[in-house]
Amino acid sequence: MSLPGHEDCGTILIVYNIPHGIQGPEHPNPGKPFTARGFPRQCYLPDNAQGRKVLELLKVAWKRRLIFTVGTSSTTGETDTVVWNEIHHKTEMDRNVTGHGYPDPNYLQNVLAELAAQGVTEDCLEQQ
Repeated sequence: MSLPGHEDCGTILIVYNIPHGIQGPEHPNPGKPFTARGFPRQCYLPDNAQGRKVLELLKVAWKRRLIFTVGTSSTTGETDTVVWNEIHHKTEMDRNVTGHGYPDPNYLQNVLAELAAQGVTEDCLEQQ
């Protein structure tokens, strides 16, 4: 299945699954429990050269724990919960009503810029 705006290729499915847990020293309230609502979360990339590059950079960001953080949900106001951390993902395949779907002709360039702002660039791939 292809994504709107990327009809010439297939789709990469990313699934994030984070369980509830206890906050570590890098979190706002170390030792306190955190929730992880809405997991597993599914995200989509076009299966083309640029989409595969973004996937590899997201893997680096994941290993560096940059994709999610513990904080306050902007949607529910819940505190001490897992939230996205400034690297946008597309969580809808076939509509872009909320801004989290396709088509979005600027998404891949935008997410590459967000990754670079977090220090995740193509140079990181060469170092692996």
